[in-house]
Amino acid sequence: MRKSVFLDRATPPSLATLVLVTGMGALNLNIFLPSLPAIAAYYDADYALVQLSVSGYLAVTAALQLFIGPLSDRYGRRPVMLASLAIFQVATVLVILAPTITLFLAARMLQAAVVASLVLPRAMIRDVVGQEEAASRIGYVTMFMSVVPMVSPALGGFLAGLFGWHATFAAAFLFGLVVFLLFFFDAGETHHNRSTSILRQFGAYPELFRSRRFWGYALTASFSAGAFYAFLGGAPYVANTVLGLDAESIGAYFAIIAVGYMLGNFLSGRYAKLLGITRMMIWGSLIAAIGALIPLFLFLAGYVDPLAFFGPTFLVGMGNGMTLPSANAGMVSVRPHLAGSASGLGGSLMIGGGAVLSSAVGAALTPETGIYPLIAAMFLTMVGAMIASAYVRHVDKLAAREAGARLAPESLSR
Repeated sequence: MRKSVFLDRATPPSLATLVLVTGMGALNLNIFLPSLPAIAAYYDADYALVQLSVSGYLAVTAALQLFIGPLSDRYGRRPVMLASLAIFQVATVLVILAPTITLFLAARMLQAAVVASLVLPRAMIRDVVGQEEAASRIGYVTMFMSVVPMVSPALGGFLAGLFGWHATFAAAFLFGLVVFLLFFFDAGETHHNRSTSILRQFGAYPELFRSRRFWGYALTASFSAGAFYAFLGGAPYVANTVLGLDAESIGAYFAIIAVGYMLGNFLSGRYAKLLGITRMMIWGSLIAAIGALIPLFLFLAGYVDPLAFFGPTFLVGMGNGMTLPSANAGMVSVRPHLAGSASGLGGSLMIGGGAVLSSAVGAALTPETGIYPLIAAMFLTMVGAMIASAYVRHVDKLAAREAGARLAPESLSR
């Protein structure tokens, strides 16, 4: 594999390009979150219905990942990515022009085509390097990419305050155009051992289903991301209804979890090769669980203010930043020849679970329940991530023991 050369379509994409491509999906999910109450008012719709623009979007994203991974394994990463980005651009224009909440939600679901920007960079990295190095590179990519979810809610709140919520999607369109052009001119194909049949590629899923290590990594990623998606589904409501914050303030406080995520990504990039991906997952899950639980004690003690709720989410973001790069690298390394399919299937499980959690938390939150359904969802999902990470360690120990048992008779016969 040739070394990456910037703006050379004959070489793999540069790190900067992968960062911006991955950031595209994160921006589209985050930039409009402070505007959810304003969108509900604009269309005169219930908040629970408008919240489908988060949970429904995640559900469609989960379904699409089942197809994007195998398609990229069959036809290549580059054409699938470019097609997805083009569809996203068209959908974003439709979102801006939508006259009713029904058409708005339909166009929002079409925007989910941008999910390729979350799936394929992981596979492209694994195409080029090994498992431990992949965890490190994914950590660095998501560290720099995390600037996008850190800045985008604040930017979205600022734009919505000045020009209305439509401006947030106009900004997403412009960013998407830049990313499309950059990927077109910089990203060469990284997957050269393609299957001869798309049906054969979809038929490879049972091979992944039979892998216990794949399920361990996938469930770790799903539970870990579940805490974040629960936060996305419930935090705007808590901030607006319970804490009385406006759109600009909500966007600013959302930056706290993103800063923590950036730090966690840095730690993953720096230490994943040294400590191993399983240890990174376990420690990250533990830190995030602690962060999810702190607001409960603060609110019960009477500290009902924005920092008591948003401040500890720094640890949730940090824990996620440590856990997810290693879990994602593990998923695409179990069967390297199925890296795209594994990334798509694992991402589908991760975001599908997030869609359910986001919707459930949004429905459970009322002025009477306060923050507690959200806190419970975030804490329990991180406990699930710890259990799944421990399962990976258990499977690895069993595999090492079995390998040792096979080698023992062979050594005695020499």
